[in-house]
Amino acid sequence: MSTTVDLATARRVLDAQPFSRLLGARLVAFGEGGATLELDVRDELRQQDGHVHGGVVSYTADNTLTFAAGTVAGARLVTAGFAIDYLRPARGALLRARARVVRAGRTRVVCRCDVSAVDGAGAETLCAVAQGTIAVPGNGA
Repeated sequence: MSTTVDLATARRVLDAQPFSRLLGARLVAFGEGGATLELDVRDELRQQDGHVHGGVVSYTADNTLTFAAGTVAGARLVTAGFAIDYLRPARGALLRARARVVRAGRTRVVCRCDVSAVDGAGAETLCAVAQGTIAVPGNGA
């Protein structure tokens, strides 16, 4: 499987997602079986105890898994399913999700993702891990 999608094209795909724009997500790396997405943490993204809301952490994993799959399968993909384990509360100035392709098949791409909270000094704390299956529409998916 190969792709002609580059970072600029992937960023246009991300920008076409209204929810991603609402959150302020940025695709900072894309290619060679991996993708990295970041978003700045702001008060609107926190839950009542001050941690980043689990739905925001889940969003970063879901979207980054799909973008990682896009490095090998193109831009027209959809998440078939994913599982996430929250390891600790996400606290920091930034969320950073890094995903890698585990296996790329004709109809499905399996990826893993680590989501970290990054503090003001740049130190990362792993807060969630996820694994997902991304469907390749039109290939029997």
